[in-house]
Amino acid sequence: MTSKNNLLKKNFIVETINLTKKYGDITAVNNLNLQVEEGTVFGLLGPNGAGKTTTILMLLGLTEPSSGQAFVAGYDSTRNPIQVKSIVGYLPDNVGFYEEMTGIENLLYTAALNGIPKNQAKIRIEQALERVGLKDTGKRRVGEYSRGMRQRLGIADVLVKDPKLIIMDEPTLGIDPEGIHDLLNLIKDLAHQDGRTILISSHLLHQIQKICDKVGIFVEGKLMASGTIDELQHQLAGGSDHVEIELKTVPFDDGLLKICQKINGVLNYQWSEDYLLLQCEQDVREELSKKLYENNYLPLHLQLRGISLDSIYLRYFQKEEGYGGGFS
Repeated sequence: MTSKNNLLKKNFIVETINLTKKYGDITAVNNLNLQVEEGTVFGLLGPNGAGKTTTILMLLGLTEPSSGQAFVAGYDSTRNPIQVKSIVGYLPDNVGFYEEMTGIENLLYTAALNGIPKNQAKIRIEQALERVGLKDTGKRRVGEYSRGMRQRLGIADVLVKDPKLIIMDEPTLGIDPEGIHDLLNLIKDLAHQDGRTILISSHLLHQIQKICDKVGIFVEGKLMASGTIDELQHQLAGGSDHVEIELKTVPFDDGLLKICQKINGVLNYQWSEDYLLLQCEQDVREELSKKLYENNYLPLHLQLRGISLDSIYLRYFQKEEGYGGGFS
């Protein structure tokens, strides 16, 4: 058995080292160095074709890397795929079940495939169905399930194995807003209450921002950045602590800009129909408010802009493509 347990830091359940996958002249994953801490929700984010699913397949040992290595709980995914599969639960973007069988029957079949004794399987299945909110519908045929119910059954299917790591590929696609809300809360609980590690591949950034402890941004097979939302913003700003302030006043004219330009710490600006966006070295709202009143400008809207994962991703994408990142 080949294990890297002694080399990995204890809290990293996933680690890749210069992981690369090429298909002819196309590089799907390019020198990926990724670390996922145990017990966290990690979002692998990027558009379709960015290399997310290929990365997952290499982690699961379902496709071999062209170069580099992938480790899960210390096991080399290429050399020890059976050990990896025994501790990982995988939820693909389109979960497949036998339509004519009930939810419970499908889960019993999964348990049998994984060598789980029937008595133990029944206990795990009952617990899993209750955990995902399908306790009262487990005896219904899966063909009657909605998309959201199928996804929750998919999570129950994964939980039957009692995995340390759960990998989900686009788990919220095709689900209604209420179902998405319930599913995201469930995913968060699986990590923070159960102590499992969740790795989610998605391009729906606004959903992932709600539940992920850390994210990695993928662009054309390369990991552009990895960390918390605050850390990504900090990296993008080149280590600065710039803040953005939205401002709307009466009157809303060129005189407002002249006032702002005289405030120490204001670096740049951008007009929109709704407000003036200021990029500043620090929070200048107190001084700005005084200057506005002194010049007979009434503030209608004056607040710090929240950090958006969508805006961070867009700016990383633009940075990679050479479009610039908004404020210089």
